[in-house]
Amino acid sequence: MKYTTLPNTDIKISKICLGTMTFGEQNTEAEGHAQMDYALEKGINFFDTAEMYSVPARQETYGSTEKIIGTWFKKTGKREEIILASKIAGPSPTFTYMRDKMDFSPASIQFALDQSLQRLQTDYIDVYQLHWPERKTNYFGQRGFKVQDDAWEDNIHGVLETLEDFIKQGKINHIGLSNETPWGIMRFLEESKYQNLPRIKTVQNPYSLLNRLFENGSSEVCIRENVGLLAYSPMGFGVLSGKYLSGENLPHARINIFPQYNRYNSPQSVEATRLYQEIAHKNGLTLTELSLAFVTQQAFVTSTIIGATTMEQLKENSATIDVVLSDDILKVINEVQAIIPDPAP
Repeated sequence: MKYTTLPNTDIKISKICLGTMTFGEQNTEAEGHAQMDYALEKGINFFDTAEMYSVPARQETYGSTEKIIGTWFKKTGKREEIILASKIAGPSPTFTYMRDKMDFSPASIQFALDQSLQRLQTDYIDVYQLHWPERKTNYFGQRGFKVQDDAWEDNIHGVLETLEDFIKQGKINHIGLSNETPWGIMRFLEESKYQNLPRIKTVQNPYSLLNRLFENGSSEVCIRENVGLLAYSPMGFGVLSGKYLSGENLPHARINIFPQYNRYNSPQSVEATRLYQEIAHKNGLTLTELSLAFVTQQAFVTSTIIGATTMEQLKENSATIDVVLSDDILKVINEVQAIIPDPAP
């Protein structure tokens, strides 16, 4: 395994992070435990979860992933060996079963955090993230910002004060953002800098060969401000394994089980995937190796979040840490990006 440090800390984390959103939906507790056992054995010491997981979020499985991680901590006693990240869900009209108000008010953060700690069977979370903004901004499938009727008033100072209180209590060590824009990242950094409040260490956004929108502004912010990207969906919901190109019927594949994530199987995504697979094969690589190595070696990526529904997938994905793409391969990848830019925003 390769390691780096969580930005602006001395905490060593693996360059590959174990994503867990399938635990409790596509994976049983036993399968989740087996994945965590294997990940730690291979040197992966960074696990990511969220209060809303498993995915897709629904009331019946709310918190199931954190519970599975919690029973693994209790069974193994290895909490201190893991850098654990979790998230509080932002406003959503469909997730009201989580708590009375889906916002980042002090009461909501305290309730969400305490519930997560209880499910995880731990006293603290290493990186606590805001899963998406309270304000209306870019959404999945949308490239640009659209002016909308948004009653949100800037409360970032208050949110940071609340998080600071939980840091002082020892319930949180560090904080991060998720599904955030360049403006949002800079706004949090500005408030922490000028008001002496906790500084965000990471932002967790989608980033893959099919979605490189993070490069448009956010990458510069991360490099210049030393904020680390935790890249999620680096395999484009499994599309970048190439398994859908054969036309084979895969009824249990994630993109077929959850058709609402259809941005990854648009005609443009399919064609781009085919071109990337050609590049991989011409260079003696699998498409999985090409896809994950591309993400992991970006200068602004702190850790690449991999998720798997089978041990075979987890083994293949984690092994890509040893793959390094040459400048010639990166050049050809960028040629495809120029022809079919970001087909799965």
